[in-house]
Amino acid sequence: MADPVVATYSIVACDLEAKQWGVAVQSKFLAVGSVVPWAEPEVGAIATQAYANPRYGPDGLARLREGLSATEVVERLTSEDDGRDHRQLGVVDASGESASWTGPSCNEWAGHLTGPGYAAQGNILVGEETVAALAATFEANSQLPLVQRLLECLVAAQAAGGDRRGQQSASVLVVQRDGGYAGLSDVLVDLRVDDHKHPIEELRRIYGLHHRLFGISLREDWLPLEGDLRVEVEERLGRLGYDSLDAWAGVENLEERVDGEDAIDPVVLDALREASG
Repeated sequence: MADPVVATYSIVACDLEAKQWGVAVQSKFLAVGSVVPWAEPEVGAIATQAYANPRYGPDGLARLREGLSATEVVERLTSEDDGRDHRQLGVVDASGESASWTGPSCNEWAGHLTGPGYAAQGNILVGEETVAALAATFEANSQLPLVQRLLECLVAAQAAGGDRRGQQSASVLVVQRDGGYAGLSDVLVDLRVDDHKHPIEELRRIYGLHHRLFGISLREDWLPLEGDLRVEVEERLGRLGYDSLDAWAGVENLEERVDGEDAIDPVVLDALREASG
């Protein structure tokens, strides 16, 4: 077959309360995030793998957009594909219904589990424990934001055995209507580690940076910029050669966490203290 062999494990999921849909994936495959994950806010999410058919992504989202359920999308995509026996597919739709497909010719171990709001699947795995860990971890962490929940799923799956061939790349994609940069993008998180000895650890590190730059602290947690704290902030900015918090934050890509001069986000304060010594 001419299609790329994406031996991997993935989880496709949603958080209906937050109106977020996403995919997390790891594989012994270069840049797995460029092939497997697809998502559209308030439409659904898809993972296409094994002898992957990349058209399952856009075609599946188009079917979801038309109102087909996750089960119907899986049935439609695989029934129209002569290579379906070699494919693996996971889908979650706008209502949280999930469905998966593991072709009978996928390399062992291969299989999937589905539940409310998620579809977990993998192939060329050490064993079924990997997919079971994806499902169990997702179900046990409903208190976490979706992106963190998905990352925890990858960690657990790898600890349970993971891809039989080892590790190379990992990715997490989460979408939310107007939830991305400056409220002008639907991509809340799209992070990829394309080639690394420990891609999941690196993905978690990069997500930490992303959260620091683009995360949101509750306004009630911001600290009033007055008295000793204002003096400290001004001294630290002066030490760094800046005359305003806005100017420094712009250089450090923290401008999304700065809003006015009367209060400071604790994350920004920690970053300023770290930068100024």
